[in-house]
Amino acid sequence: MPAKKKSSRRRYSKGAGKTVASAMRRKKRGTLKSGKGGRGGKVKSRRQAIAIGLSEARKKGARVPRKKSSKR
Repeated sequence: MPAKKKSSRRRYSKGAGKTVASAMRRKKRGTLKSGKGGRGGKVKSRRQAIAIGLSEARKKGARVPRKKSSKR
């Protein structure tokens, strides 16, 4: 059985990558906050920083896949 060819198309746009990188830098500096309008606590988790960056990219209109919905 032949191997499935992977799509050469980018999953995230370049703008989305830049937004995530910016969020990671803010996390490292200690200025990235969670919650609406940054009212929450400091972000310490790498995964949370990436999620915040992707969310900001979506709001800017960058090409980012939809969030996976949790099935509870």
